[in-house]
Amino acid sequence: MDFTFTEEQQAAVEAARAVFSDVAPDRAPSPALTRGAVAEDIDRRLWHELARTDLLGLTLSPDHGGAGLDPIALCLVLRESARVLARVPLLESCAVAMALQRYGDRTLAAELLPRAGRGELILTIGANGRTGHDPAELAVSAKPYGDGDEDGDGDGGDDGPDDGGSGWVLDGVQTAVPWAQVADWIAVPAHTTGGRQVLALVPRTRDGVTLADQVSTNGERLAEVRLEAVRVEARELIAAAGCWDWLRSLLTTGTCALALGLGERVLAMTADYTGKREQFGFPVATFQAVAIQAADRYIDLRAMEATLWQAAWRISTGSGGPLPAAGDVAVAKIWASDGVRRVVQTAQHLHGGFGADTDYPLHRYHAWAKQIELSLGPAAAHEEALGDLLAAHPLG
Repeated sequence: MDFTFTEEQQAAVEAARAVFSDVAPDRAPSPALTRGAVAEDIDRRLWHELARTDLLGLTLSPDHGGAGLDPIALCLVLRESARVLARVPLLESCAVAMALQRYGDRTLAAELLPRAGRGELILTIGANGRTGHDPAELAVSAKPYGDGDEDGDGDGGDDGPDDGGSGWVLDGVQTAVPWAQVADWIAVPAHTTGGRQVLALVPRTRDGVTLADQVSTNGERLAEVRLEAVRVEARELIAAAGCWDWLRSLLTTGTCALALGLGERVLAMTADYTGKREQFGFPVATFQAVAIQAADRYIDLRAMEATLWQAAWRISTGSGGPLPAAGDVAVAKIWASDGVRRVVQTAQHLHGGFGADTDYPLHRYHAWAKQIELSLGPAAAHEEALGDLLAAHPLG
C-alpha cells in the first residue's frame, strides 16, 4: 500500500505553511484576559491571503475557479492552520461550498462558489442544533409555501422541492454557529414534515433571521441563529439524499484535522521546553517520568493521524468497508477528542507553572483544544454512535 500524499496535496501543504508562517497565535487578545469575544471579526488579513494563494478554492472544481482537490487536501490545510490557531472559518466555508457543489442547485453554485473561492463571500453552518446535544436537523423545520404541496409536484408527497417556483419556510434555532455575524450565507440543516433531512442556504440578512451573540471556550465569536418564518427559494434548499450526512461527516473529519495539528504543535512546544528546562543539572526531558508521558502523547497523535486519514479517505473516495464511512468518522473523532485533551493536559503538567503564564501561548492552545474536543460531539457521543453502527452492521 502507498500511504503518501499526491503531488497536488503536498503542494497544498507547502502553500499553507507559507501562508501560516506569518501568523502568531497571540495576534488576538488572550481569552483568559478578555471579557466576551477576543475580536469582532475574523483575521481578515489571513483570509485575504488564503484567497490570494487559492487555498479557499482548493476543493472547488475548475469550473468554479478552484483546484478540484478532495477532502484529504482540505484536512491537510486545516492541520496546518491549527498549528498557529488561525482565526478564520476555513473548515466551515470550504465544507459548505463542497456540499453546494456536490448536491446543490447548479445556478446557485455558479453564483456563489467562485466568489467564495476568491474570499468575497464567507459561508458558515449551524451544526449544533438547539442545545448541542440533539441532532442539528431536528432543531429547524422546513415547510413548503405556495401551493401547499410538500414537494410542489402535485401529489402531496415529500420528495423534496420542485424545480419551479415554490419555496420553503424555516422555523427553529441553531446554537453556537461559528462567525455567523460576519458570514454572508448560513447553511442550516432542517427536517421536513415527512421527516426528511434537508440543508437550507440562507443569506444572513434574510427577513426573519436574528442573531444573538455567544462566545466559545477559546474566546471566538459564535451566534445563536433564530429563524422565524424565514422564506427560502426552492434552489436554496438541498434535499438530495445523503447531503446532510455527508456534510456532517466532512465537518467532523475536518475537526479531527484541527485537533491533530494543534496537538502536534503543543507536543513540539513541550519537547522544546523540557529539553531546555533543567533540574539537578539535567534537562527534565531526560527524566524517565517525563519521557514516558511525552511518549504516550506521541502515540496518541499517531493514532489520531491514522484514524483521521482513514476517515478522510472514506469520505473522499466513497470506498466501501465493513461499516459505513460514519463508523470511521466516529473512530477518528473519538481519538481526536480524547487525544487532544490528553496532549494539552500533559503539556500543562510538564510545563509546570510556566504553562499557565498568559504571556506564553500554551494557555491559548489549551482553550482551543477544549473547544475542538467538544465540537460536534465529545468522544462519548461518538462512542454511542459507533455502538449503534456495530449493532446494525455486525462484523464477522
